[in-house]
Amino acid sequence: MTDESAAPDRPPRKRDSAATKLAILDAAREVFTRSGYDAAGLREIAGLAGVDPRLIGRYFGSKELLFTQVVADAYGNHLMMTPEANAEAARSLLTDPTQAHRDGMLLTLRSAPSERAAEIMRVSLERDFQQALADELEGPHAAARAALLVAICTGVQFMRNVLHNSALAEGDPEVLVDLLRTALDAVATAPSVPDAAE
Repeated sequence: MTDESAAPDRPPRKRDSAATKLAILDAAREVFTRSGYDAAGLREIAGLAGVDPRLIGRYFGSKELLFTQVVADAYGNHLMMTPEANAEAARSLLTDPTQAHRDGMLLTLRSAPSERAAEIMRVSLERDFQQALADELEGPHAAARAALLVAICTGVQFMRNVLHNSALAEGDPEVLVDLLRTALDAVATAPSVPDAAE
């Protein structure tokens, strides 16, 4: 005779894999940004995410692959520094950054001493930002010009948002935007000099 008062069997609660993966990514971004690639530990990341460390391996495979995903997310919002877009790009670079922009720069600076992390960041920048920009530039030396534009963008962000350079932080915004737009246009516009290969 069955016990009618017994609680019915319940199916096991489903894990929310998307939420778990997102929690790991958020924790990894925080730890890599704070400590850099070499000093970041998977146990620390798992603890911050509130998950078993083994889940990092299940969802991402390794610390290196987890870092690769964090970098891809951090570098995912690019500026198109083409002649028709440079006024907007200059204004964006010279306005107050979001926390994500600051974190992306700190992630880069603190992880760059690691050769492997530097390679991961370089590949991500070249493949997902520099190449997309080069594809939009007309004329010769597009890859080199795109790399220079990325370097200008990075330098402005570093000087203004990390070092808090007073001339960039406190100068007349319209003057700064016009000066930076002119510099971006000079690189983005196809050069009039003959191609060196000719």
